[in-house]
Amino acid sequence: MFAGLSEQRMHLIRWVLTIAWLLIIASLFYDPWTPVLTEPDHPWSPLRLSDSCISVQGQCLVEQPYPLATTLFWGAIVPAAIFILLVFGHEVWRRICPLSFLSQIPRALGWQRQFKRENPKTGKVRYELAKVKPDSWLGKNYLYLQFGWLFVGLCGRILFFNADRFVLALWLLFTIAAAITVGYLYGGKSWCNYFCPMAPVQRIYSEPGGLFGSKAHTSDRIITQSMCRTVLPDGKEQSACVACQNPCIDIDSERVYWDSLNKPEESFLRYGYVGLVIGYFVYYYLYAGSWDYYFSGAWARQSDQLASLLSPGFYLWGEAINIPKLVAVPLTLGGFTAIAYQLGRWIEKRAKFYSRNHALKLNSEIIRHRIFTLCTFLIFNFFFIFGGRPLVQLMPLWGQYIYDLGLVLVSTLWLYQTWRRSPDLYSRENLAGRFRKQLEKLQLNVSEYLEGRSLSDLNTHEVYILARVLPGFTRQKRHEAYKGVVREALEEGYVNYSSSLEVLQQLRQELGITDNEHREVLEELGIEDPELLNPDRQRSLENQIRLSGYRKSLERLMLLQKQQIDSSENNYFDSLLEQNSAEIRTLRRQYSITPQEEAWILSGITPEAGNLRRAEFLVAQLPPLISCYRALHQPILRRYDDVLRLLRDSIHHKKELIVQTILETLEKLLPNEPAAISLAQQLGQLAPTVLEELLESENWRGRLHPDLLHSLTLLQEQSSACSLDYSVEKILNSLEPLLYDRNPLIQTACLYITAQLNLQHSQAIARDYSSVQNSPLFKETAKLLLSLSEPHPPLTKFPLLEKVVHLFNSDFFHRMYSETIIALAERAEIRIYSTNQVITEAGDTCRELLLLIEGEAKIIFYLPGEDIRVEKLHPGQTLDELEVLAHSDTNNTILADSDVTRILAVPVDTFDDFLELDRDFARRVLELESRQLQRFMRSLQTS
Repeated sequence: MFAGLSEQRMHLIRWVLTIAWLLIIASLFYDPWTPVLTEPDHPWSPLRLSDSCISVQGQCLVEQPYPLATTLFWGAIVPAAIFILLVFGHEVWRRICPLSFLSQIPRALGWQRQFKRENPKTGKVRYELAKVKPDSWLGKNYLYLQFGWLFVGLCGRILFFNADRFVLALWLLFTIAAAITVGYLYGGKSWCNYFCPMAPVQRIYSEPGGLFGSKAHTSDRIITQSMCRTVLPDGKEQSACVACQNPCIDIDSERVYWDSLNKPEESFLRYGYVGLVIGYFVYYYLYAGSWDYYFSGAWARQSDQLASLLSPGFYLWGEAINIPKLVAVPLTLGGFTAIAYQLGRWIEKRAKFYSRNHALKLNSEIIRHRIFTLCTFLIFNFFFIFGGRPLVQLMPLWGQYIYDLGLVLVSTLWLYQTWRRSPDLYSRENLAGRFRKQLEKLQLNVSEYLEGRSLSDLNTHEVYILARVLPGFTRQKRHEAYKGVVREALEEGYVNYSSSLEVLQQLRQELGITDNEHREVLEELGIEDPELLNPDRQRSLENQIRLSGYRKSLERLMLLQKQQIDSSENNYFDSLLEQNSAEIRTLRRQYSITPQEEAWILSGITPEAGNLRRAEFLVAQLPPLISCYRALHQPILRRYDDVLRLLRDSIHHKKELIVQTILETLEKLLPNEPAAISLAQQLGQLAPTVLEELLESENWRGRLHPDLLHSLTLLQEQSSACSLDYSVEKILNSLEPLLYDRNPLIQTACLYITAQLNLQHSQAIARDYSSVQNSPLFKETAKLLLSLSEPHPPLTKFPLLEKVVHLFNSDFFHRMYSETIIALAERAEIRIYSTNQVITEAGDTCRELLLLIEGEAKIIFYLPGEDIRVEKLHPGQTLDELEVLAHSDTNNTILADSDVTRILAVPVDTFDDFLELDRDFARRVLELESRQLQRFMRSLQTS
């Protein structure tokens, strides 16, 4: 609701609220005016003291006219903050909070703690902003620290500064000083995220979202919710995020909520807060012996609050209990907190037990979320039974009814809205938002389907329905859109390589994308940017926003100074850094930029430079692949040709993807750029065969500029010949990158070839990798390899690998996705036959697809007129494939025609299962059978 308000307007509001807050603090020291309004004989003030007896521990409290600062602070300001959090969300509160505003004073003045970093090679010195490390004690335990400070603050209210204006003023000034100090010690909103005692309250009332709060994960805005931002001289807003916390509530509060839902500190915070609030208000009754003391508001105007610290802390059943108030207060609040926490955990366990026994199909996350939601709803309404009540009771009766009904109404609406939320719904909305952005990039004509609406107006379901009915949304467009979603999700750390299959499952179902197509997308992304799939590199949305903010600041700096730097010059980076040294040092410090991050950003400061950098990176990947390819053609490996074909084909496919991506980049570059010409020449020399295939098959000759085409083909004839004298060591070194491939098929085949060259070396690799590799193919091969002692083990020693290799080399299963072909091999069976033994007989019901893998066989055709025709079958051919597809009886007899004939049998039901699971496989099978039928028809026509 307020996310669209400009930062300039919010800055003005913060100034007004901060000044008002400071004036209230000043009035705590000196206020000779407002006590007049509390005089018992004041003619019209609703705040005047009454003559009624307020009983405290059996005695009437003696009262004197008082200043209004404490009454207004506790009775109006604090309840208003709670109301804002639930109704408008944290995004409003964090943008107007005076304490948060004051904590940014060091940043505004440029006075923040920095760490000196010196490059040992170049000697260059740079400074980085200090931030709280996630693995530090504070980074791990900040929620407990904040809750502890909140506990101390509530105890302090009852004991020291509910009514004592001087102590309250000192407490508030101490808090302001602490916030400013933290703002100096750590960058970003570290005070709000790691120290502020109000932060736990914000989490409870504003997560997963306020009633009228915005949804960051579906927003088209770059700057969302209460994200740190700055206003440029031209009035535009820009992110000032330094990634001080990950995930960050200021960027996406609901994401923080779901990420932390199952953490133990979250249940302690939620349940403990309920007990703390109940204990706080109940203590007033336990202390005074009646509710009059609290509802009258006398506790906020006692001039002798400190004098009661050692007086009895409880008054029950008309008797004072001689426990000092100084001890009774923390004892009561601590006891209620502990009881509520234990009770909450017990209720949660019972709810999970009930759900399992009654088959409610509610997972633990939904159960915990709904219990948290009920806790917030109940404690919000409980709080407002007491919060601000001394002032509310001064209103007319009808006004009190409207006030109470309004609170119940907004809290009930919040409950209804929040109850339906779930991690799956959040993920679905998140992915729909990402997919919507990709549709916009494709610039499809969607106006005729939207009836005047835009893509941003569509809800989650409508976006997916639109994708299904768009005639221009071809399979290739769908692939591009999905690839864009995966890339963005990986860049932001929303998914990683291992989790992406599961997290993006719902999106794939909506778009009709198979798991294998997803793996193909990952393979393409891994080739374009291997760092994207690097498990050791921690990516996050917060970090992406930080880097984006720095990049945009650099672009603005270059624009303002009208720099014209030739990106092709070798000193491009140095020139940029030297000409803007002072300004860039400031930006580095603000955004905590490392040298590696700066080099990456500078290399892609313009789209052309970014495309060129990516293409140069891809060209650099070709020589290792070429070396592998040449190693696989060495004569010493010729006897293992079945396995080598698998590896050669995989490498060739990688080269195709790389060359395809480079050609797409060349299409975007200016043809007269020296860098583009050089890139085309390198590509033509390194991959002439693949390049020629692509130029012919995908009409690249019509898409590329003639000058670039000439450069691509200029040096093809000068390509060096393949050397056939590699030593064993050189072959092993060349094949080593394949052992790190994410495709288990390539890894396992490379391990087998390594075993043929050096068994001990392959066994060492098997020991290292078998504990981290989850593929059943690799695990079985590594286990069998470790049990061998004889060199050069035959492929038959590795049953699953052998089946996979033969399936891969057959026309039927060629280039099937690795996971699919491994699963198919697990359900297939190898059978051995001798000469003239019947493999299948005419009239039998076809139950298996048969693949001849060793020896020979003959098929006897029974033609009309009792004629018989015999046809020889050789390894690699499939038998009875048409009968398998039709589920019909066999019309021919197949006999083994050698001493040892080995057949790989794939059950019909297994074959059918994979036809349904893998649409690409089904399409290839139909294409293959169509070609065979065409050849058969042509043979009949010519005979």
